[in-house]
Amino acid sequence: MTALLEVAGLRVHFPLPRKLPWQPRRKVHAVDGIDFALGAGRTLGIVGESGSGKTTAALAVMRLVEITGGAVRLKGTDITRLAGEPLRVQRRHVQMIFQDPYSSLDPRTRAGAIVEEPMARMDIGDSAERRERARELFEQVGLRTDQLSLFPHQFSGGQRQRIGIARALATRPELIVCDEPVSALDVAIQAQILNLLARLQQQHGLSYLFISHDLGVVQHLCDDIAVMYLGRIVEQASRAQLFANPLHPYTWALFSAVPRIGRRRGKGFQRLRLEGDPPSPIELPRGCRFAGRCPFAEARCREEEPALRTMGDGQRVACHLVRDDGTVPHRPVAL
Repeated sequence: MTALLEVAGLRVHFPLPRKLPWQPRRKVHAVDGIDFALGAGRTLGIVGESGSGKTTAALAVMRLVEITGGAVRLKGTDITRLAGEPLRVQRRHVQMIFQDPYSSLDPRTRAGAIVEEPMARMDIGDSAERRERARELFEQVGLRTDQLSLFPHQFSGGQRQRIGIARALATRPELIVCDEPVSALDVAIQAQILNLLARLQQQHGLSYLFISHDLGVVQHLCDDIAVMYLGRIVEQASRAQLFANPLHPYTWALFSAVPRIGRRRGKGFQRLRLEGDPPSPIELPRGCRFAGRCPFAEARCREEEPALRTMGDGQRVACHLVRDDGTVPHRPVAL
């Protein structure tokens, strides 16, 4: 696989103010050393509960938060320390679709100008070419060209997200970071937007870094999936591997939380219900970060942090209880 995006040892720590001048400065370990690669024309989904660090990782890839350590390589170029004009040039290749279609659009700017703005900021084309490009994009995302002169408040939520998608496509990027782009929409509209994203990917050869907490959404769109917990990736696999054979107990817990309609519990069926909250990202525990909520944790889990190991089939997991051949000691969820 030729990697369009490579992330190596990415860390994003947010320092906290000192209560007293002589106290050591504490920090929030939002993203704490993750590695992944995304091939051209593919979709990598990052899933996890709130506070897992998935959105912060996406913002770091976009250089919208300060990176503490590690590297983000786009088409082989390390963009981690770029600034000014070199960073602006690289931004043509990567754009973002934000979660909230209501707050991500300037309410005082007409829809056509919103789509044209990225091209103007990056000196792409003249004003006539930018207007024509906006018209083309409106048609591609399913909006009428006569709506270019309307303001965001004159659109529905789904239409606003289509404007956000058109804006992301304006500079002809190769990578689009999607930060939960359908979570604020009705279920029926979610399906329309996901189908639109899939069609645009085929038409333009796009790659997506897709952030979500919804396993049903990532199953529909993603080729590969990484599961994050408290700033770390605990499991990564292809879509088929993860849904057929999840290895990490936290992944089992995520599957357990998915409602299942019309499916009976078979013999020995048992859901994994997590108790308590994740540890503080400020005061991280020793050993495995999931050990305090894992019903199968052993003494080793509480003392030694597991490495993210690669199984024979390419599936990666960070768990002491999973053997090198991918065998797990106990599977509590019937999938």
